[in-house]
Amino acid sequence: MACTTNAFSLSISSNPNTKLSSDLNPKFYKPVNVALRGSCTGDLNLGRLALSRPSQLGRRICANATQVMDQFVGERSSAAPTIVEVDLGDRSYPIYIGSGLLDQHELLQKHVHGKKVLVVTNTTIAPLYLDKVVDALTRGNPNVSVENVILPDGEKHKNMETLMKVFDKAIESRLDRRCTFVALGGGVIGDMCGFAAAAFLRGVNFIQIPTTVMAQVDSSVGGKTGINHPLGKNLIGAFYQPQCVLVDTDTLDTLPDRELASGLAEVIKYGLIRDADFFEWQEKNMEKLMARDPDALAYAIKRSCENKAEVVSLDEKESGLRATLNLGHTFGHAIETGFGYGEWLHGEAVAAGTVMAVDMSHRLGWIDSSIVKRVNDILLRAKLPTAPPDTMTVEMFKSVMAVDKKVADGLLRLILLKGPLGNCVFTGEYDRKALDDTLSAFCKS
Repeated sequence: MACTTNAFSLSISSNPNTKLSSDLNPKFYKPVNVALRGSCTGDLNLGRLALSRPSQLGRRICANATQVMDQFVGERSSAAPTIVEVDLGDRSYPIYIGSGLLDQHELLQKHVHGKKVLVVTNTTIAPLYLDKVVDALTRGNPNVSVENVILPDGEKHKNMETLMKVFDKAIESRLDRRCTFVALGGGVIGDMCGFAAAAFLRGVNFIQIPTTVMAQVDSSVGGKTGINHPLGKNLIGAFYQPQCVLVDTDTLDTLPDRELASGLAEVIKYGLIRDADFFEWQEKNMEKLMARDPDALAYAIKRSCENKAEVVSLDEKESGLRATLNLGHTFGHAIETGFGYGEWLHGEAVAAGTVMAVDMSHRLGWIDSSIVKRVNDILLRAKLPTAPPDTMTVEMFKSVMAVDKKVADGLLRLILLKGPLGNCVFTGEYDRKALDDTLSAFCKS
């Protein structure tokens, strides 16, 4: 059957009637049945995606979890890490979340299968955590040798020239196919190290050790790797999964406030697109998150990873469902590209892009004004921008969005909110006037 993307519309909803056990350390459980409701008569018309699970399932990822969340905050986590599984069959891997995990050397060592390791980090993180990671990799393990490459810090360095420094070091160190790359840093380091691992010798193992909220809740999970091109963000890359993700929440102690806020943009996203109860919890606890309350941050990271893991397990290569994780990103990537990589942090651009996507959703009549207000309010409380830079023009947005990865057959598909909070669509079927009106409302020219 020949299908085109013009009629593509993927709708995701949260289920307010799903029950959640009081277990505070939920593990990931694979959905039993996936039912696609809709019809395909020449064009692909993918309607609501329903996830059917056993009625007695004791641990649930996307659930009505307000009570459990309130109970979690105020209870200190134990030394044992929380583990969230990313279920991808024989390529499944754990996300370890907790305090002091870099001191638990066995967590890293059991995912290193060869004798050589290359730690990829940057000039900001290396003085803080490189020695600790090397110690974790080698303590009681004298047969492992560790090399490192220290890259310049920042989004503006996420390019082919910087990537080549990783390959140079790997080749000079005579690393073989049993080596392991370790990404120690934020999203830029994780993306570049993962892409280097995917390409070096046509693929070697790698591990993610994210040190920013942005990387811990989003970019380190799911195997998206790559670099930027002057004409667009993340246009060159690969889907390549890590052996594990180790989230030591203690690394957030050295994170600048601006970086902290940037990461919260992705946390807020999960609530908007698929987890309304999580969004309501954020509204209650935003001040705790901004104040770096350890329990609130640990819960936000865990809950975000659970949401991301479930989506990745269902749609690893972003054929539909996973695209919904990009709420606000099409507008946000245009801001990053047009304004200059690194001028705004990724989360800052996504925050402004989210406001624009929500504005467009409202113009289409798909959400009510109360959601628009709640989105603006929570982003302001997180000290995030709610409009693009003044220098962005309508033409700048349109030219960059035209080469967005979600364009198919010349059609720009967007993630927009539709219905009650926690529901979204990934679609190319919308009134183009609404997009034009949104761009005009947020741009001076």
